[in-house]
Amino acid sequence: MTTQITAARQGTITEEVRKVATEEGLSAEKLRDRVARGTVVIVCNNVKEFSKPLGIGEGLRTKINANIGTSLDVCDLNLELEKAKVAIKYGADTIMDLSTGGDLDFIRNLFLKEVQVPFGTVPVYQAYIEAVRKDKNPTSMSVDDLFRIIEKQMKDGVAFMTLHCGLTLDVINHIIEHPRLNGIVSRGGAFLAAWMISNDKENPLYSEYEYLLELAKKYDVVLSLGDALRPGSLADASDYAQLQELMTISKLVKRAWNKGVQVIVEGPGHLPLDQIEANVKMEKLLCKGAPFYLLGPIVTDIAAGYDHIAGAIGGAVAAMAGADYLCYVTPAEHLCLPSIEDVRQGVIASKIAAHVADIVKLGKKVIKHDLDMSRARSILDWEAQISLSLDPDKVKEMHHRIKSKSGACTMCGELCTYIILKKFQSKKIIRMP
Repeated sequence: MTTQITAARQGTITEEVRKVATEEGLSAEKLRDRVARGTVVIVCNNVKEFSKPLGIGEGLRTKINANIGTSLDVCDLNLELEKAKVAIKYGADTIMDLSTGGDLDFIRNLFLKEVQVPFGTVPVYQAYIEAVRKDKNPTSMSVDDLFRIIEKQMKDGVAFMTLHCGLTLDVINHIIEHPRLNGIVSRGGAFLAAWMISNDKENPLYSEYEYLLELAKKYDVVLSLGDALRPGSLADASDYAQLQELMTISKLVKRAWNKGVQVIVEGPGHLPLDQIEANVKMEKLLCKGAPFYLLGPIVTDIAAGYDHIAGAIGGAVAAMAGADYLCYVTPAEHLCLPSIEDVRQGVIASKIAAHVADIVKLGKKVIKHDLDMSRARSILDWEAQISLSLDPDKVKEMHHRIKSKSGACTMCGELCTYIILKKFQSKKIIRMP
């Protein structure tokens, strides 16, 4: 079975690689070589065609993921579909379904039909929920049930999956003996840990990793190796459990590459600002340059209601240090199911973080819009400024909130620097001897 990575190793430039190379503005040969090394993944399940394939990794634009999905308390499919559309409108490169309420197969397939960007899932959610519904006992989930659901989702056209393969009994026992302030905050990680403790068995995603790789290769699905032990508070940042899981994942990355499977590595979480660069460099070193996907990171624990800002700060620092893929954080993080407006703000905040980092990483390739915006400002071209912004509707509403008498904004009016200087640009300045 040929995958993107095996084709690249054979010297083949696939149509998907060619499309991504054109999109990113680099040679197809250079991109193919990065795919062959595993430092770039091409996200494109071989079952479902998206509007265009997506590249994530070395030398490419930093990508953004937006999570949507129902919960046990709120199951409104129209709401979630609208969130997905809004997320894509404002710049999300991928959508991930975290649904736990309702008919999960129906919901996933509806999203796959409606969402025309690469689509991801966390299969252990469905396995856990189905065990609860069937036996009233989530830890009754069988290994066969888990892998049946994984393959079902791959067949449906899911392009990438978060799978917490690096969570082991050894590190679970360490946490029991040395409790963290916030324990395990990953929902998928908590599901697996509960199953492991209850059954006194190793994580099936770790013990049966070879079988998982067979499935991923069959459908050319990108495995996003989840950080079940990501820190949920600054107090737990960069602790033994987090780093031990990363060490395990580094070995799993190599095994995946050996089998011809593409992988992404997921990272923290809550991190103090001064630990972000070190975490990114450590992942890149241990995992030989595999694309790094960060959940934020959130740089303070007290930004409730504004966690999208805390996440954007952390995301910008992480991406500048070499992270390749950012999961958005919304203002509703830690508080409730996000609204449509929360999704919009979360995507835009992450988009800003990705862009400011790309200015540093990619320079002239991405700074053109900034230069165009600066030129538009210098001549008070409001239509251009609106169209070049990340949120044109908001910019237009704010600019027209109070009618200007001068053609400038109402902050400065006729005292606008550009108006003042324009009056003197055509006048000859005589220098006194």
